[in-house]
Amino acid sequence: MTQTTPDTPPEDEYVDDTDARGSRVLDDYPPEGGRRRKRRLRSVPGCLAALVAIAILFGGLYVVATRGVELLQDQLASPGDFTGPARGKVVFEVETGDTIAEMGRGLKAQGVVKSVDAFTGAALDEPASNGIQVGFYELQKEMPAADALEVLVDPANIVKNTVTIPEGLRVTDILDVLADKTDFGRVAYEKVLQDPASIGLPDYAAGNPEGYLFPSTYDFGPKDGPKAILTKMVARWSQSAEELGLEEKAAALGYTPAEVMTIASLVEAEAKLDPDFGKVARVIYNRLDVPNDSDTNGLLQIDASVNYGLQQELGVALTTEQLQQDTPYNTYTRAGLPPTPIEAPGDKAIEAALNPTEGDWYFYVTVDLATAETKFGETYDEFLTYKAEYDEYCTTSDAC
Repeated sequence: MTQTTPDTPPEDEYVDDTDARGSRVLDDYPPEGGRRRKRRLRSVPGCLAALVAIAILFGGLYVVATRGVELLQDQLASPGDFTGPARGKVVFEVETGDTIAEMGRGLKAQGVVKSVDAFTGAALDEPASNGIQVGFYELQKEMPAADALEVLVDPANIVKNTVTIPEGLRVTDILDVLADKTDFGRVAYEKVLQDPASIGLPDYAAGNPEGYLFPSTYDFGPKDGPKAILTKMVARWSQSAEELGLEEKAAALGYTPAEVMTIASLVEAEAKLDPDFGKVARVIYNRLDVPNDSDTNGLLQIDASVNYGLQQELGVALTTEQLQQDTPYNTYTRAGLPPTPIEAPGDKAIEAALNPTEGDWYFYVTVDLATAETKFGETYDEFLTYKAEYDEYCTTSDAC
């Protein structure tokens, strides 16, 4: 009987076929007696589809996670507004050039408002927010943004210590005023003046603050200590000196800025009425410019300077003995200017020293202390006439 052998491929030959799912079927033929096994291999398009699906899955998860973080950050950055009640006390400073957003960030950092958005939103509804002034304000922690804004838009809420330093005070008197009107004692200010360069004095002041602590009204903030206060006063003098052209005009007059400041201090001490400032300055310059004049001998003969050298109060009547005490400030015994200013001159006195009134006066006498009437003379004889008038006034007045 003849045995029929099925058509089979030779050993080790493979038949490539594709099933209904698009997979390739590899028929391999095991050794004799074994059973045929099928292996499935993914096609290239199928693998790519799977990879794309996986990428989309993970990409979606990344987007969701990232967006969730962003939303959380937004929520933390703008968590809304406080509803009160506020608590505690915060001193907040609005600095020059601060925008509303910068104020909002500062307020949030100090715990005053809950979010920058709450504060800027409140500001958008308040036209006065465009006029918030520089300065310190007392606020509270955890305030509703609108309440914080209400404080800032009112200049009356600026925390300040207003101190007025009048013209004509010496450094020692200025320190007394500061010690009385601020939270710092005189010793604290004296300690600062031990390092005068630290407060910004000009080089030609030679470390002496006399005459350079400018008389004015100051608004000192709650963070201003003795050094900051004295520095502000010198800075205010520097501003005035620049505006009046101190250095340039002093050079034009043939004097140093330090000498002009000394002249200004003498004018401040001697002149009483506005029209007299320029005239007193002219008398001083005339005497300085003609040192060999037989009537004056280059002597200024200013009582206020003598008083300063004797450490006496201004206006104290001088005795003949005191007028003969030879100190660096005795303008009866020493020709020329005293070595430093004798008090703090204001704008009016500095301007007069830089722009003296034209005239040939060498003498002046205040003939009425009540009205401050002062007469100016060109000769010694005129001076004697005015002095006699003053003496007569003193016989009928208790002011002398």
